[in-house]
Amino acid sequence: MTAAPAFPMFVSVPEATAHLRALLPDPGVDRVPLSGALGRTLAEALAARVSHPSATESALDGIACREADTLTATADQPVPLRVVGESRAGQPFAGTVGEGECVRIYTGAPLPPGTDAICPVEQLTDQGPDHVLLRRPARPGDVRPEGQDFRAGDVVLPEGVPLTPARLALAAALGHAEVTVRRPYRVALLSTGDEVVAPGQPLRPGQVYDSNRVGLGALLRECGCEVLDLGHAPDSVDALHAALDAAGGADLLLTSGGVSMGRYDFMRDLLIERGTVTFWKVRMRPGGPALLGRWAGLPVFGLPGNPVSSLVVFGLIVRPALTGQPLRPVRLRAGTEFRGVPDKTVYARGVLRGAEVHAYRQQSSGVLRSLSDSDVLVIVPEGAEVPAGADVDVLLL
Repeated sequence: MTAAPAFPMFVSVPEATAHLRALLPDPGVDRVPLSGALGRTLAEALAARVSHPSATESALDGIACREADTLTATADQPVPLRVVGESRAGQPFAGTVGEGECVRIYTGAPLPPGTDAICPVEQLTDQGPDHVLLRRPARPGDVRPEGQDFRAGDVVLPEGVPLTPARLALAAALGHAEVTVRRPYRVALLSTGDEVVAPGQPLRPGQVYDSNRVGLGALLRECGCEVLDLGHAPDSVDALHAALDAAGGADLLLTSGGVSMGRYDFMRDLLIERGTVTFWKVRMRPGGPALLGRWAGLPVFGLPGNPVSSLVVFGLIVRPALTGQPLRPVRLRAGTEFRGVPDKTVYARGVLRGAEVHAYRQQSSGVLRSLSDSDVLVIVPEGAEVPAGADVDVLLL
């Protein structure tokens, strides 16, 4: 390109994510049972229909009694109480406990009226079925107060969170049998390049196995997307044109390869000359030559062909756009020095050792096992240097 481009160049990672998010259509919503909601994104906030616990309940097995009746209890001079019933989960004691009385109680059972404290079974001695001796005072703290977890009407699960097993269990505890979730995006996936060969096939000199399609497909499914696998296209304008047309009906086409500065980067040329381009290149390393545009109205995100770059760009830009979940760095101490570069944010692969993060031994974007072996991406701002011992932001892999 000799003339100045009519689209932004060298955008930041947050800008790239915002651009992609803006191009994605509204996927709509589904109403599904909890059993079918794992991994889906909540489209409506969930409020509690009940309080939990629904009543003040015991946190252990023992007896429920009045604290005032037990204050003088010691191992040498135990206090006797009369047992007038029991309270267990699902079948609470129906009466009221009076002075000098107690009720046998079990974990999760409601505290009977008239009682305010629990004495654990380990501190009791039975004196027949109807009497016990307490060897220490009962404690009011051994209870779970009504509504300790949540109260009826509380908004507990906000819109936009992914439904993990723990959140599904929480939704059930709130009283919901069904949830409203976002429909999954339908993403077409295409890998490109004459050098790319399906795993398991013989390789000729200069060829590589297609790791991008495997890794990106897994990442898309991890995001809850429906994947339309378009396979592989060679470095041919006609083949790429046909593959772009075949992606109609998808919400997004995700490609790898063909978007850098080379003579045979035809995906770049097709979008610039026959489609529309939203931006080209991102101020990041690895993964700078990424491209976003449209083909006949279909959003197309072109990832670099280098597998490390492709997977990192997906994690930093595509995943947040598809899921609506922003990147959430955590702060750690650098165990080794991390060097930045001018005009680009470096996302260095790092390994955790205790409370420190150390640079992975090989930072080349051609070393795919560096992502497999690393624990985090260390964020080094543009032009910055992070000395050993300094704090640094990292993203968990």
